[in-house]
Amino acid sequence: MTGAGGQPVANFESLFHQAPCGYLITDDDGHIAAVNDTFVRWTGYNRAELLGKRLQSLLPVGDQILYATHCIPQLGITGSVSEIALDIIGSDGVRHPALLTASRFAATGQEPDSVRVIIFSAHERRLYEKELVSALRAAEESDARRALAEQELQRLALHDSLTGLPNRAGLKARFGEAPPDSAIEGNPLGALFIDLDHFKAVNDSLGHGAGDNLLVSVAGRLAAAVQAPGAVARLSGDEFVVVDTVAGTEEAAALAARLLDVIAAPIHLEDLEIVTSASIGIAVARAGDDTLEDLIRRADIAMYRAKERGRNRWELHRPAASDPAVDRLRALGELRRGIGEGALRVHYQPRIDLHTGRASGVEALVRWQHPTRGLLPPSEFIAMAEESGLVRPLGAWVLDETLKLAESLRRDDRHGAGLEFAVNLSARQLNDPGLVDMVESALERRNLDPALLLLEITETALMSDPGAAVESLAALKNLGVGLAVDDFGTGYSSLTYLKKFPINELKIDRSFIMGLGLDSGDAAIVGSCIDLAHAVGIRAVAEGVETSGQAQTLQDMGCDLAQGYLFARPLPEPRLREWLASHT
Repeated sequence: MTGAGGQPVANFESLFHQAPCGYLITDDDGHIAAVNDTFVRWTGYNRAELLGKRLQSLLPVGDQILYATHCIPQLGITGSVSEIALDIIGSDGVRHPALLTASRFAATGQEPDSVRVIIFSAHERRLYEKELVSALRAAEESDARRALAEQELQRLALHDSLTGLPNRAGLKARFGEAPPDSAIEGNPLGALFIDLDHFKAVNDSLGHGAGDNLLVSVAGRLAAAVQAPGAVARLSGDEFVVVDTVAGTEEAAALAARLLDVIAAPIHLEDLEIVTSASIGIAVARAGDDTLEDLIRRADIAMYRAKERGRNRWELHRPAASDPAVDRLRALGELRRGIGEGALRVHYQPRIDLHTGRASGVEALVRWQHPTRGLLPPSEFIAMAEESGLVRPLGAWVLDETLKLAESLRRDDRHGAGLEFAVNLSARQLNDPGLVDMVESALERRNLDPALLLLEITETALMSDPGAAVESLAALKNLGVGLAVDDFGTGYSSLTYLKKFPINELKIDRSFIMGLGLDSGDAAIVGSCIDLAHAVGIRAVAEGVETSGQAQTLQDMGCDLAQGYLFARPLPEPRLREWLASHT
């Protein structure tokens, strides 16, 4: 950059410092060797910050790539680059649009052997044009993205995310608001409600990923089997519905039979060949179906009937005085209201010590005061409560009511001291991770000794998952409560597991007690149960004792405790107090 007499240098330096554009001088590696005042003011950096910094570090990532792939090669070939639009990042992080012009030449003296003169021009017209084009392009892209987003939201609102089939809302949108008995191509609508059989077993054994793959496969088969104007939708879980125009029930039944065959074809999941089946309910539109939802509801009811009659079949909805599925839903709603409105009752059946003849405790038995059917025993609603999840609040209420009675009787030394209070646990309660905390809190709330509480679990509930049952019972045992196996002899317990369960007593099922004195086989079973209990160091309790002969036989066999109508029926609390007062 020096010449004869130094004049070019002086001219360059004057131009460099007075130019209205931003000037940089860099070496071949892009490090800044000099910078003019205009560039400093424009970007907000001070000169010391810029010297030695690489030019590319001042550019956004996209412009760094442009500079490296276009400008540097062009400088090496032609020695100059003219008007490349890019941005400079200022000290405040703000992008400054600019046009880059660059020249490369050899230098002498103390300057680098090869330098680049980089000129950044902020020409107002060119910058305005660039900003305008950028703004228009951004607006167009924004509008396009907004339109795509709206389309996607509409699609998601009307379709199932897993299978891509229409959902319930999509099905309604497809068929409109007209009553389903209105003619479409001359025929009314028919609905086929499809529920896969034993789908839960696939999820439990292979995992939810395999279950999802199964649903996607079935969805694809159904969609391929149903032609327009019909439609297939996924409602939830493993439930699908097909809505199509049908000439009558025979055509709808033929379609159902064909879909059963389609679903039954083997499906490959995780190197396994899965053969599944379905239960299908059929409903054909009639004058009473005001909406598509009415039609689907009747098909759903028919599907439950197909389940009850063996699965892997279709059933046609027929008008009846009572639909079991509807009755069950109604009963479930009544039970839920009953729990919330205090319609449950606890009756208590005394347990007798056969060695002393005295009351040793009571068993709590829940009842439901139904608004129209009267007082219902547990057999009428416990299974329904378990399936629906209501057994948890129901069980917690029974335990608290029983311990409230125990707290009250404990204060009555005449006939309340020393009694044991037995409460039944269902299989769902036993597998509830919050069970131990619930029991502990209930005991602390009443300030009661855990030893006076006995929790009864049926043999079948224990053996449904023995490993988990051992853990749950051990945690309960650590609280200090007693544990009993109820209905012993009716299940399928393994003696190995029976030894592992930390239980206090075996309750021999009433079905064996009824045969005492009449059936030698029952007597042998009862005797063996008593001997088994004593062999592992626990009590034997007989249920359903109704005659003095049965009581005497049990006493002769060495049975420890008994309960049944011979001693007392299950009693409400006031009558229990009277019974205890007269049988102390």
